[in-house]
Amino acid sequence: MKKPSKIFIAIIMVAVTIIGTLTYEQYTRSQKSVIMLATTTSTYDSGLLDYLMPIFQSKFNAEVRIISVGTGQSIETAKRGDADLILVHSRQLELEFVNSTYGIHRVGVMYNDFVITGPVSDPAGINGLRTAAEAFRRIAEEGAEGNAQFISRADKSGTHMLELSIWKKVGLTSLKKTQTWYVEAGAGMGTVLRMANEKKAYTLTDRATWLSFKNQLVNLRVLVEGDVVLLNPYAIILVNPERHPQRNYKGALMLTKWMISEEGQNLIANFKKEGEPLFKPIARNIELAHMLGFPEQENELTWYDAQNP
Repeated sequence: MKKPSKIFIAIIMVAVTIIGTLTYEQYTRSQKSVIMLATTTSTYDSGLLDYLMPIFQSKFNAEVRIISVGTGQSIETAKRGDADLILVHSRQLELEFVNSTYGIHRVGVMYNDFVITGPVSDPAGINGLRTAAEAFRRIAEEGAEGNAQFISRADKSGTHMLELSIWKKVGLTSLKKTQTWYVEAGAGMGTVLRMANEKKAYTLTDRATWLSFKNQLVNLRVLVEGDVVLLNPYAIILVNPERHPQRNYKGALMLTKWMISEEGQNLIANFKKEGEPLFKPIARNIELAHMLGFPEQENELTWYDAQNP
């Protein structure tokens, strides 16, 4: 029996190499990029991410896994290296995250606003007030008389940080230790709204979550809105790959570029509940972004637009 010729063997080897290469390329293309996004409960509870992520995932063959906690917990998750990027809403905590070099390229994405909700009976008489601080002062006065309760998220979220800053304006700190009318839930916004509804209590909530839950909250209504301190901007920040090189930096960059693109911003603008938009885009509105606490917005947009992940 003749041995295979060297030419025949070479042809077989080339064929095997080509088939192997094509198979590997097909396998690689079929593997989805897994992106870990740590974000606030408001972006999740409102339904925004359920609306946006399937579109992104289909377009970029990616899988976005959501870690839905408060802003403080989102940042701690990213610091540990358990997320690729964060979508949060607390300027103070965001800047601390970036200044500590755990996060890079903070960019404004969208905003909504906070409202103060409370019982229909409104024992503190805050309905129609124009300032959140005055509303909180009256709630505290009635709470001290045993006529009102306030439910706090108490979870180091962006909502909680704003709430504490408003209490500070009226000279109240360490509320849990001194005031029985002040209830610390240690929970997300949806849970807190349900608690407030059950107890007929006041609380501070982002409008998006309120609109998503309000049909279930028959004992509550919006009482105070429109104060400039209640504006609620959201930022995306990438996890620094030098801190956590194991993270999916390219995937995080790809998701951020899409969120601040014209397509992503239009989708955010068109997300509505009962005909009312829940979030308003700011990424490409430089003047508004500056006003809402993003002084480097133009530079960050230029940087993101130049990237090709």
